[in-house]
Amino acid sequence: MNGLKTLRNLALQDSKVRHPSLPDECRSTRNYNDRTANGLTQCILDFLRFSGWQGERISVSGRYVDGSKIVKDCLGRTMKIGSGKWIPGSMTRGSADISATIKGRSVKIEVKMKDKQSPDQKRYQQQVEAAGGIYIIVHSMDEFIELYNKI
Repeated sequence: MNGLKTLRNLALQDSKVRHPSLPDECRSTRNYNDRTANGLTQCILDFLRFSGWQGERISVSGRYVDGSKIVKDCLGRTMKIGSGKWIPGSMTRGSADISATIKGRSVKIEVKMKDKQSPDQKRYQQQVEAAGGIYIIVHSMDEFIELYNKI
């Protein structure tokens, strides 16, 4: 099975629907890859969109608040004083990378390359499954499509 090939075909079909007057020889698709976490996440999001489902990337990192300012000294030189700090995000710790609705079901998708689930992610998975949702961990586009077909 070639998940990236399937995704490219879906992208071409979507292009034909959105731009029917464009000749086929002028069509191109994004150069998809699933070798990085960001690449695989984008592949999954596009697959869901092309398939008519809803999906969104979830970011649990906080945000940086810059408390510094630029000032001039008595000689006219500028310098930066002060510092910033990270403010924790308001998302649930351990949230999956993608939150989706597929065939009316709540599906949480955790994208992993080489790393393992943290204790917070394991707790989050238990909460999702206890509430009747689906939680999957994927390492490649092929694996995602295999799991998607079981939903």
